[in-house]
Amino acid sequence: MINVLFLCTHNSARSVIAEVLLNTLSKGKFIGFSAGSSPKTDINPIAKEIAEEMRYDTKKLYSKSWDEFAKANSPKMHIVITVCDSAAKEMCPIWPGHPLQVHWRFKDPSAVGGDKMEKRKAFDALIKTKKR
Repeated sequence: MINVLFLCTHNSARSVIAEVLLNTLSKGKFIGFSAGSSPKTDINPIAKEIAEEMRYDTKKLYSKSWDEFAKANSPKMHIVITVCDSAAKEMCPIWPGHPLQVHWRFKDPSAVGGDKMEKRKAFDALIKTKKR
């Protein structure tokens, strides 16, 4: 098993979608986690809706601090991926085991204005980008 931690500032949309996609599409080869440097209190409702559509256990989804994964008793991460520029610029914790750290830039679908349909289109575009 390869553990992958996706980081974003608020851990409410991009990192959550990445966690859901990895855990539902990797056929057990990877375990995805997500966290943020300044987590919000709630997961974006569209991200949660997508997780439910993919039959992902949404009880596992909550906005959490990346500090949870820097503790000695946390799962050992093999790869840490930042998915937003602001999180990539921040001073990350020292990860136990010194995992590979990379940055993948994705537009924030939660920043799109408009009605729910327009917002959902932004999330769907994000998913298509990640599946490539």
